Amino acid sequence: MDIRESVTNTIEQVLASYGMELVDVEYQKEHGGWVVRVYLDKEGGITLDDCSLISGEVGELIEVNDIIGHPYTLEVSSPGLNRPLKREKDFTRSIGKRVKIKTKAAIDGQKNFIGELLRYEGDTVILGIEGREKTIPFPLIRKANIEYQPPQTMRSGGGIKKGESAKILHWRK
Repeated sequence: MDIRESVTNTIEQVLASYGMELVDVEYQKEHGGWVVRVYLDKEGGITLDDCSLISGEVGELIEVNDIIGHPYTLEVSSPGLNRPLKREKDFTRSIGKRVKIKTKAAIDGQKNFIGELLRYEGDTVILGIEGREKTIPFPLIRKANIEYQPPQTMRSGGGIKKGESAKILHWRK
């Protein structure tokens, strides 16, 4: 079992006890040192206090279970606006949203897809792209995430006119 898997298996139950969900764990070398990134979420979103609490818990679990035997930096955060989609439940929760998918091999000569997530059926993701459905087998997906688009302010005259910039009035998760 690699370090990423060990961290995942060690912390999932702890996160669940706080009503949180593990979105992803990254473990990689950066700028001369090792970094463990833990992305988590919960209903209503993650706060700075949540990150602080979980950082202490996760750090202690990694040390007690002797998962990493060398110096590392632990980062705990929310997955952000372009949330990764890794598991079936990530895809089913994101139906109706705009997503970006990169595949391991070309499908009809293409490896990158952006469209509306229409369905997740069995082992298949169905995207709506320019009015057509594109079927992508789940095992072929290398990377998938929400493709966040900021809202645009609409004018009574039909939208933003050329040369004007949009103002974001508010944002809700």
